[in-house]
Amino acid sequence: MEKKVLDAMKNAGKPVRPGELAKIIGEESKEISKIINGLKKKGKVISPKRCYYSLSDK
Repeated sequence: MEKKVLDAMKNAGKPVRPGELAKIIGEESKEISKIINGLKKKGKVISPKRCYYSLSDK
């Protein structure tokens, strides 16, 4: 599931909200938010502005 989220973020090419990712992937927004939080802790995702997320440069 993490890979799906990362791929969707990469394809978007811009900072996205969890709700947008949920629509793209076809999952619940709450579930996407949990995955994003996990990815943030691993340093794979950053939040350039409030409620928007993008891939980190790492």
